[in-house]
Amino acid sequence: MPQEELARRLGMSRPTLVKIETGGRNLSIQEEQKIREVFDLIKDVENKDPDIRISIPKKNLDKFKQVLLYVLQKVGGKPNVGMTVLYKLLYFIDFDYYEKYEEQLMGLTYIKNLHGPTPKEFIKVVEQMKQNEELEEVRSKYFTYEQKKFIPVVQSDLSRISGQELAMIDDVLNRLSDKTATELSDHSHKDIPYLTANNGEALSYESVFYRGDEYSQREYADEL
Repeated sequence: MPQEELARRLGMSRPTLVKIETGGRNLSIQEEQKIREVFDLIKDVENKDPDIRISIPKKNLDKFKQVLLYVLQKVGGKPNVGMTVLYKLLYFIDFDYYEKYEEQLMGLTYIKNLHGPTPKEFIKVVEQMKQNEELEEVRSKYFTYEQKKFIPVVQSDLSRISGQELAMIDDVLNRLSDKTATELSDHSHKDIPYLTANNGEALSYESVFYRGDEYSQREYADEL
């Protein structure tokens, strides 16, 4: 069950739940009883109807297209911004936003591989955008490395991106878009979602609530 849903059912904040799960706070007798009641209820529901599951946010590919166009407009012309850098910028946009606001922005699926998180949907969506003449693919060199870059042909539709979302996107771009592919890959390798996944597996959005100070986008207080 997602932490957000469990915290809601237990009548506590998600940061408080994180503290309990990591041993930073003990359960009261009343809270322990609530947890038993919650999971007994879920077991009863699933036994009656195994198709019932707790709902989770779904990926928004249209939002992804608009965010990608916006990112390319802002930083796509920088010599360091090829596919690897784009992958990592999208990852931090998605996961930083989820940690800060507890809701998904694009909700892409990121796979753990040698060079860091890779958005599973990227290639398919970009191919569609190329066919629709929304962006172009070009080849270039960055120092001695072959590089694949993308040029936006149309403008991002900012009416589909909220001010809150734009603020997070701009914040990530300001912090990270000047880093090389190697620097960004190394940076992503030390983030908790990457560290806690196995190679080839999807990274868990819920794991952002276990980040250390270097990566965390919010301050956690023990709120009841």
